[in-house]
Amino acid sequence: MEKLYQHLPEELVTFILVTVFSLLIGLSLRRISLKREGETTLFGTDRTFTFIGILGYLLYILDPVDYRLFMGGGAVLGLLLALNYYVKQAQFHVFGVTTIVIALITYCIAPIVATQPSWFYVMVIVTVLLFTELKHTFTELAQRMKNDEMITLAKFLAISGIILPMLPNDNLIPGVNLTPYSIWLATVVVSGISYLSYLLKRYVFRESGILVSGIVGGLYSSTATISVLARKSRKAPAQEAPEYVAAMLLAVSMMFLRFLILIGIFSIGTLAAVYPYLLIMSAVAAGTAWFLHSKWKRPAVSGTTDEEEDGSNPLEFKVALIFAVLFVVFTIATHYTLIYAGEGGLTSLSFVSGFSDITPFILNLLQGTGSVPASLITACTMQAIVSNIAVNMCYALFFSGKQSPLRSWILGGFGCVIAANVVVLFFFYLIPDKIAIERKFYKCQGYKLMCVIERLLIKKNKNHSISPFLTPRVS
Repeated sequence: MEKLYQHLPEELVTFILVTVFSLLIGLSLRRISLKREGETTLFGTDRTFTFIGILGYLLYILDPVDYRLFMGGGAVLGLLLALNYYVKQAQFHVFGVTTIVIALITYCIAPIVATQPSWFYVMVIVTVLLFTELKHTFTELAQRMKNDEMITLAKFLAISGIILPMLPNDNLIPGVNLTPYSIWLATVVVSGISYLSYLLKRYVFRESGILVSGIVGGLYSSTATISVLARKSRKAPAQEAPEYVAAMLLAVSMMFLRFLILIGIFSIGTLAAVYPYLLIMSAVAAGTAWFLHSKWKRPAVSGTTDEEEDGSNPLEFKVALIFAVLFVVFTIATHYTLIYAGEGGLTSLSFVSGFSDITPFILNLLQGTGSVPASLITACTMQAIVSNIAVNMCYALFFSGKQSPLRSWILGGFGCVIAANVVVLFFFYLIPDKIAIERKFYKCQGYKLMCVIERLLIKKNKNHSISPFLTPRVS
């Protein structure tokens, strides 16, 4: 808009914007009110709200210093709105004040457009229109909410906005990079991602199919999602087995993306080294899932979530404390493993961590425990993930049952992902060593070539040397 002011008078542009925004708000109220309440309860709609916006602009520009006219007009408008509300309450028993608040916002559009940047007043208008249109959506959302949902939200705000800033950032153990702030920061980040996926799964994709349940659930917890899907598959017909396995593999695919986000938050240097592996493995898992889904078609079913899926709350303090304890344990274990067993011991520890929650293990590496190099963090991350995938496969086999038709599909699908992971891990260890050997070889050969060239030149001119790094030699 600022560029538009260079070609047109500022007053004209402001007037047009105020008129258009006010008209849009009025039209939105007209449509909703005619559909739900009837015209008899309206204070006004499209034309009235347009005139309210124009009136606010006129009174604002007539007294742009003291705003006495603008405030006086606002007081008169507030009185009229109060009288209208009294009549609606007395005659029609309508108690809502949304229209009144929107009318006052419309009246204030003029000074907002005149004084604030374009992104701000556009954001205000978009917010008003969205909240006006989403009335029934919010009603349905409130009806679907669990009794303790607001308590859960309050817990998340407490652990992120109250507890975290108050924690000290001093080492708890001398020599170990472990502080109360780093422990709780890791807990908050993981809880935030888990809580977001929990909300998506419960309120946005509640009636979605099995595949979407695997995608969203994988952001929350791939292990929990795979276990739930395996239990649900016991009641499903045999022809749906590939679909359930495809959903499990999608959960694994999203697990790679979840770690991509976590690593990007805590260590950009490690992200630059590990992101090809995470993207490749996520694509492999998703590709295997797509193959299973596309080759064996089945009738669409309503993938409504069971109560056991929604029963787990990612922000229970018990869950947060368990994560914090695991984070401390793996931090101390990593530190002393590096001291007494070196990098080889840390490699073994990464495989062992896969039998539990690998997130605390990976996050303490990212926060610089023992000054672990990025290459070692990358290797340990890859090893811990492949170990965890193998454990998830065992969970899927166990919860699906001994006679489940999923067993062959689980072994085949997860086996492909694990095999691809092992191959990538093999190349990760092989290629850097090969590159290092080649670099040493070519460096040596290059040095020898420089010596030969220099000797030839010295024969012609003993006073010159082509390289400042080589001393003059006499043949």
